[in-house]
Amino acid sequence: MKKVVIVGGGITGLTAMYYLQKVSREQNLDIELVLIERDQQLGGKIRTITEGDFIMEAGADSIVARNEGVLPLVNELHLQNELVYNETGTSYIYTNGELHRIPPDTIFGIPMSIEALYESTLISEAGKKAALLDLETKNTVFTKESSIGEFLEAFLGKELVENQIAPVLSGVYSGSLYKLTMASTLPYLFDYKNEYGSIIKGLSANRQKFKGSSNKKFISFRHGLSTIIDRLEEECGDAMILKGTEIKSLHMSAGKYELTLNGHESIQADYVIFATPHDVTQQILKHEKLDKYFNALRNSSLLSIYLGFNVPDEMLPADGTGFIVSKGSEVKCNACTWTSRKWKHTSRNHNLLVRLFYKSTNTYYDQLKNLREEELTGVALEDIKRTVGIDADPVSIEVTKWDNLMPNYHLGHNQSVNALNEILLTEMPQVKLAGASYFGVGIGACIQNGKETAESIMKDAINKA
Repeated sequence: MKKVVIVGGGITGLTAMYYLQKVSREQNLDIELVLIERDQQLGGKIRTITEGDFIMEAGADSIVARNEGVLPLVNELHLQNELVYNETGTSYIYTNGELHRIPPDTIFGIPMSIEALYESTLISEAGKKAALLDLETKNTVFTKESSIGEFLEAFLGKELVENQIAPVLSGVYSGSLYKLTMASTLPYLFDYKNEYGSIIKGLSANRQKFKGSSNKKFISFRHGLSTIIDRLEEECGDAMILKGTEIKSLHMSAGKYELTLNGHESIQADYVIFATPHDVTQQILKHEKLDKYFNALRNSSLLSIYLGFNVPDEMLPADGTGFIVSKGSEVKCNACTWTSRKWKHTSRNHNLLVRLFYKSTNTYYDQLKNLREEELTGVALEDIKRTVGIDADPVSIEVTKWDNLMPNYHLGHNQSVNALNEILLTEMPQVKLAGASYFGVGIGACIQNGKETAESIMKDAINKA
């Protein structure tokens, strides 16, 4: 019998456990599975809160539907009837005291057509002419390890990047575009530039991949994202799940890995998957050859504030789903999702539910991070009043602080991850790193990574059987 221990009960660890169980059942393999989670509940950053008429997500609010592995897993878990899709509508950028519509024919603020470029009210005529140089210039110096900010600015111009693209992309990836690589963000832009001679032409030729026939790109579940966490736990009946259990250390012992736990007897394993934040994994492994590369990985922080009101969400601008705030604004949030508009299931009576985000890259963050909940609520209410003119008392409030828990992929990220894996292959070959700290921050990327990690372990176990 082989024993696999998964450390971390977020979406990556749970997906890995599910597929390990699936393959072992299908091939009638003698595999023992153990999942260890230090919190009392599973899910990691996925946590649904129901309060009154509102459904709120403490972490991610949706899953990108097109990501490989997402819908197959949903179908396998028989959750098709629970699915809900995002409502489509206009996204805005708040700048100079006004909401400016982001043209719909864009991806992350990048125009997918010349028409979309000229439709933007965020770019001057000179900025639009500079962006058209993308149709003529060639890429001779950039690689996928280059800064995505420098790449985009070189071909689309500084104004388009600063005014329209950077607010969107920096919001998604929690960092400066000039410190993020194409490989860790949008590697296909590099391919499009080289293949089509133009970023805009490449996006236009592949429009259906991004837009789809309905433009409904994101999914959730009628009762919130925790639905998939609960179902994965239900389905993994073959596994031992230890909640509220923290790992102190890992050591090699007689050809196996021995995990020392708080409040539980130690466990020996043939394989170990660490689906935990990189700094947590580093503290457990305590391996000097790994420390340099663990130390090179970065996290950022985030404040999330939900406000639910006893007013109809019809008070919002027509056909809108939220806004992003440009750099240097008097408004303190980075972005605001009009949740009840974008996700109809989150507000039973169609009353207004909004979610504001304050990131550690924000110039106001140091002033905000130590404020009490009622003070943060006051800041959020002022931001809502300034941007959409709503001045009302909230009936529901949910404040969540993710302190140093948001992976931030910088220019050296991929090299550090590759180095960690190479050292582990020599020093601890049956120990695997998995999850958002290394291989993608979205839920879809975590699902795919969990599945691939499980498959690699099962392949190795079968070959050694």
